[in-house]
Amino acid sequence: MSMSHVICVGSVAKDVFFPTSEGVFLDTPEDVTAQRKVAFEVGAKYQIEDRFEALGGVAANTSVGLARLGISVSCYGGTGSDDTAKWIRREFDREGVDVKLLEEYPGVKSDLSAILVFTGDGERTIFYNRDSAERLRVDASKFPGASWMMMSALNGAWEENMQQAILGAKNAGAKLAVNPGQQNMKDNLSRVLEAVGRADILLLNKDEAIELVAGLSQDAQLLNDEWFLLQALFRHGARKIAMTDGARGAWGYDGVECIRAVAKHPERGIDTTGAGDAFGSAFLAAEISGKSLAEALQWGMANGAHVVRFYGAIEGLLRQEEIELRMADVSVESVAMPS
Repeated sequence: MSMSHVICVGSVAKDVFFPTSEGVFLDTPEDVTAQRKVAFEVGAKYQIEDRFEALGGVAANTSVGLARLGISVSCYGGTGSDDTAKWIRREFDREGVDVKLLEEYPGVKSDLSAILVFTGDGERTIFYNRDSAERLRVDASKFPGASWMMMSALNGAWEENMQQAILGAKNAGAKLAVNPGQQNMKDNLSRVLEAVGRADILLLNKDEAIELVAGLSQDAQLLNDEWFLLQALFRHGARKIAMTDGARGAWGYDGVECIRAVAKHPERGIDTTGAGDAFGSAFLAAEISGKSLAEALQWGMANGAHVVRFYGAIEGLLRQEEIELRMADVSVESVAMPS
């Protein structure tokens, strides 16, 4: 494995999962932004048979995914000064993730999420409390020695943090991988598009791609076309794009070839948390390891498909020998570019 070092910048949290078959699902098509809801009885108590705890936050999930695939990695995020922070550091140590850049804020609570996972379909509703992530101040001088910088959703003074992260990568001569945050896109799409235009690797799902390209293009009727999305993002400056779309698979484009990857034996998982992060960390690890675009998509898809078999974003992350065995479960084909 190469001696590349990756710094993952973004959110770090503890996630607590409560799998439940309780709750009544309601279809509310009249509410365009929330067409399906779940209801619980007011004042009731619901017993959960088991609970699961795991690291959470995109930067944390991606860091562990890379470490398991043999990549040297540091996580650059913030925690409080509480027992949860100690737990987070222990988990990183166990996984071989460097924590020198993990900042601790006195008198602050570490970020925590309580996640209801509905056992019928593996979908989830997340309740989160952010305190430490809001305080993160990225410092461009802390990136020497990095060969890659992975930037995901940012909180607090996120625009300044994004500028500092990009500047830090540039000064270190590091390549930039970008996984745009949905809240950042809502807050200031043009600022996120600036980062996307500098990305050596852009990792995103199709919904995020549509939102970004809608900000670039007047051609709204083409926004559902994967080829149109990939080309628009490439023309904007992203050098290599990996775009997922759930059960429909993933697409990769580098200006030369366009590849579609599809699971040969798709399985429904028990918890979708972290599937995108698992895809992203494996795709990036494959790129760092000199794999082809098709192989990188196979690594990403194999990792994402395995993570959803477990609660949380961490337990199902694969190691290199495992991912190489599971690549064969993903078929890849070249997509002919429309003339």
